[in-house]
Amino acid sequence: MHSANKKAIEKAVRLSCLLLLLVSLVLGCTGDGNAQRQRVFCRHVIDGDTIVLADGRKVRYLEINAPEIPHEDSKGEPFGRAAARFNRGLVEGKTVEILVSKKKPHDRFGRLLAHVFLLNGKLVSELLVRNGLAHVCFFSRPDKYAKRLLSAQRRAIIFKRGIWGIKFTTREPYYIGNKRSLRFHRPWCSLGKSTAPRNRVIFHKREDAFLRGYCRCKRCLP
Repeated sequence: MHSANKKAIEKAVRLSCLLLLLVSLVLGCTGDGNAQRQRVFCRHVIDGDTIVLADGRKVRYLEINAPEIPHEDSKGEPFGRAAARFNRGLVEGKTVEILVSKKKPHDRFGRLLAHVFLLNGKLVSELLVRNGLAHVCFFSRPDKYAKRLLSAQRRAIIFKRGIWGIKFTTREPYYIGNKRSLRFHRPWCSLGKSTAPRNRVIFHKREDAFLRGYCRCKRCLP
């Protein structure tokens, strides 16, 4: 009898441990890649890819670049204001969810690097890219949302939406891509020239580089 009770207790303990393990696994797997989304309030939109939260923190959208808006020392870029307006209509004055990058939580300016989601689950950066108001730009190794963003960009390029409808007059005969940095350069750019042969890829059209998920060099701006 004593032995039977002992076995029953041991079985109950094992079941309890298993239940706790399952609960911990479920809790650990919520969110994206074991990271938790945070609900925050967007107080202000700075431009097409940067917002300010209620507590004053600035959030820079992960994996995209929106055209620059005019500043004191810059005229801005085409569709910069349009991207800011579109972003403002989506998130300003609203509660959103942010998923902060685990690899690199902050950029060199101290801004949070995060994916931002509407409460209906839509990825804000994907909406911007789909409408040709931003382009894909990976700051580190692409994450689980990279395919969605790249697919949205390919459609925007094909249908010439937003920035993809602009005709560029300073085309080069080819462009140098860097497989490691996922940046591409004009042929005369020193950064392109210094790319190691094992990392070098040649694009004959700048659109081909964007279709592959490469981001343009900030120095030579191809």
